[in-house]
Amino acid sequence: MAATKLHILDCGAMSCDLTWLLLKAGRTIRPRAEKDRPPEWVACTTHAVLVETPEGTLLWDTSCPRDWETRWEPTGLQEFFPYDRVSEEEYLDQRLGQLGVGAEDLEYVVLSHLHFDHAGNVRQFAGTSTRLVCNDKEKEFAFGISGAFEGAHLKSDYEGLDFETVSGDTEILPGVTLVEAPGHTPGTMAMAVDLPDTGMMIFTSDAVYLGDSYGPPATPAAIVNDLGAWYSSVEKIRLLAEKNDATVVFGHDADQLRGMRRAPEGFYS
Repeated sequence: MAATKLHILDCGAMSCDLTWLLLKAGRTIRPRAEKDRPPEWVACTTHAVLVETPEGTLLWDTSCPRDWETRWEPTGLQEFFPYDRVSEEEYLDQRLGQLGVGAEDLEYVVLSHLHFDHAGNVRQFAGTSTRLVCNDKEKEFAFGISGAFEGAHLKSDYEGLDFETVSGDTEILPGVTLVEAPGHTPGTMAMAVDLPDTGMMIFTSDAVYLGDSYGPPATPAAIVNDLGAWYSSVEKIRLLAEKNDATVVFGHDADQLRGMRRAPEGFYS
């Protein structure tokens, strides 16, 4: 059975050194104080996805928080990923409001992984009937951090919340399959959605940042937990896409996102 409708929620963009997204020899990562020096700084778009099915509605990822500057300060990464290309109408709560969607309308909020630009707004759903879901390996790693953060895992985003977990590839709602794709983090997931008119759409999250990352050949990013697993996950996604003639939507590809139907004006069915 296919899902019935899919909305891509464009939540604006962070800015960052391109090297974070596409690892190339000879590049040096620079903070925002040096953003005018090469290599170039680019828009690192962030999005969420709302999927409607006969058995419930799912939100995939929650983007970045409004208080990113202070919340991310313990990590120092606010200097490397400022969430500074966002308008009021692009924040997650505004995007959901534009579609008339509240927490009471969501069966699930699924986190592709628990980095701060994907789990940044998950607390908006605390204390509601919405079920929070992540991969079991991601939960084990993220909740097992000894300090306040490790890399882009920031405990203040998710600590104390009750997450259900999935393991392996899991159909969570009709036509919606969570695809285990580790490498970027221990429990990164992609999402495959079957739609009656569009066919399959695969949302890679950070399993693949950009079309240029996808290749072939696949080119990793600066943040990779396990490079071997990352390469395997890219090829797993590629095989799934080729088998199903799927549209592959990358995690932070500004050029691709601008060319897609985006909520609230457009959707996929």
